[in-house]
Amino acid sequence: MTPGQIALRALIVGFIISFAVITGFAYTTLLERKLLARLQARVGPNRAGYIPLPRRGGGAERKLLAGFFQPAADAVKLFFKEDMTPAKVDRITYTLAPMLTVMPAIILLAVIPWAGEINIFGAEFTPYFAIAPGLNVAALFLLAITSISVYGVVLAGWASNSKYAVLGGIRASAQMISYELALGLTILIPIMLADSMNLGDIVAAQADGWFAFRQPIAAIVFFIGMMAELQRAPFDLLEAEQELSAGYSVEYSGMRFGMFFMAEYMKMIIFSAIIVVLFFGGYRGPFVDALPGLGFLYMILKIVFFLFLMIWIRASFPRFRYDQLMGLGWKRLLPISVFNFIIVAVFIVLREEGVFDSLLRLIGLG
Repeated sequence: MTPGQIALRALIVGFIISFAVITGFAYTTLLERKLLARLQARVGPNRAGYIPLPRRGGGAERKLLAGFFQPAADAVKLFFKEDMTPAKVDRITYTLAPMLTVMPAIILLAVIPWAGEINIFGAEFTPYFAIAPGLNVAALFLLAITSISVYGVVLAGWASNSKYAVLGGIRASAQMISYELALGLTILIPIMLADSMNLGDIVAAQADGWFAFRQPIAAIVFFIGMMAELQRAPFDLLEAEQELSAGYSVEYSGMRFGMFFMAEYMKMIIFSAIIVVLFFGGYRGPFVDALPGLGFLYMILKIVFFLFLMIWIRASFPRFRYDQLMGLGWKRLLPISVFNFIIVAVFIVLREEGVFDSLLRLIGLG
């Protein structure tokens, strides 16, 4: 393929995946509201878009797909809501900050493998289906882009010229940087186990077993760090309404507020895809080698599972105090990540040097 054809294919695939994730973000909000209502024994969205079905013998009509158009109704509301700009904000930074939160979320989609080698309408996708497949430093790319997302939140708080927004931005920088350290060290575990930073190689290395079973500590630490990076409950201290009046986004309204909202739910989907790729086998599953199209289904099911888990945690746990939140990151997750990284590295070196083979021969098992 010529460079022009490769670029055109990447644009087409990128548009399709981005459109699917943006649509998924809208219905992730509906999924969360429905699940929270179910878990907390209350009524969720059940008006917009239902199809009335008569009951046999009369009585109240049944509602099919109740609330299905609620995301569309919310989008229309945000589009037509008055977009106010406070008088003394830094207008350029104030306007750019929501974009800086959404763009990293979309860019992260570039390297995520969604299926194995597959042929779609005569087009071959090798070595796996992704916007930019085969990138040798894909894991490093993930770390670099996720670290950018803190700028949008911090700049939004600073540019708003509000004490509450500034405090939310400061909390964001402290929280996200502290948990990124543990997150970065944990990403090194699947890289070492697969001996590659290519996400396709990491998925292929899990053909005989998920890394979550080999390294459950790393998977748990990554999930906790991911929740803190997403600012999801119980780590949503930077927008605590009772303390900061919604924090860094308090001075935003209309679609500019909607972009912060959009970034959060898109990142929920994308970070779920990342943990699936790194620790839970990615698109691999039963019969996927014979039917590569099943890879898409396995990815979707695993992502939905982690979305459900994040919503379940939100419904079940109260917020940390801020000292508890920082203590968890610095005093617990970071030391656990460091020791786990050292132990895994030592064992890999000993295995490559043949030390374990010698020990097994000594005890008669080699």
